[in-house]
Amino acid sequence: MAQLRRKSLDFGGLLLTIISFIVAFIFVIPIAWALFVSFKTEGSPIKTAFDWFKPPYTIASYPTIIFNTKVPMWFGNSLGIAIISTALSVLISSLAAYPLAKMQFFGKNKIFFYFLLGLMVPGEATIVPLFITANSLYMIDNYAGMILPSIAGSMNAIIMTSFFRGIPNELIEVAQIDGAKTFTIFSRIILPLSKTVLVTVSIFAFIGSWNNYLWPLLCAMGERMFTLPVGIPTLMGMYTVDYVIPCTMNMAASIPAIIVFLIFERQITQGIAMSGIKG
Repeated sequence: MAQLRRKSLDFGGLLLTIISFIVAFIFVIPIAWALFVSFKTEGSPIKTAFDWFKPPYTIASYPTIIFNTKVPMWFGNSLGIAIISTALSVLISSLAAYPLAKMQFFGKNKIFFYFLLGLMVPGEATIVPLFITANSLYMIDNYAGMILPSIAGSMNAIIMTSFFRGIPNELIEVAQIDGAKTFTIFSRIILPLSKTVLVTVSIFAFIGSWNNYLWPLLCAMGERMFTLPVGIPTLMGMYTVDYVIPCTMNMAASIPAIIVFLIFERQITQGIAMSGIKG
């Protein structure tokens, strides 16, 4: 009986591994195709799908988008907005999560439920009132309007709240006995113990800001304010004959986010596991 159960578990693990490889292959193939196409020569004869992956290769398309387009300016906009919004998002989320996790006050559970409710509301449903509000505050077509609406995320606050709840209350009580104030406890005890979840939230916020398309599309009225996701589609019509330049631009936009995720993959996994968020 034990042998049959062991064989069943081995078969289940093998089946899960095979499915995982298939799913990973499905996701990787488009990225690999775009990468290979970005190194192809414009006008290369393509007779079969495998011809996209065959040499000769060249990097000529990368200097083209760097020196002949506004991609570098949009890259700078995307990077600056992502860094600032990430820093503000982590700061605000941590400041909101600490009282929800470690303080007692009236309506705490209702506020946390409000954050959970925010996960069920799609961003597209709030885009019209958001635009009206930003326009009334003169935040359209400027960096404040591009950054501020994205710094308060429900998911970030929920992850941090769940993590902070796992920190022993005895540490806070000992610090209070020694005369430590609330901000001192938060900055010198809670944050140093929360490096993993801080990195996790930072990566989520950075990638979310980097890939954000809808709000920058509505907020940016001129090319000087475009981010990469908004600016690249405007150039697609200029290169309709071949796939090389469009794939090159998309790879240039994707590589930073991919690198960040690969570097911090372990921290992201640990942060999600330690926060108790599954899904």
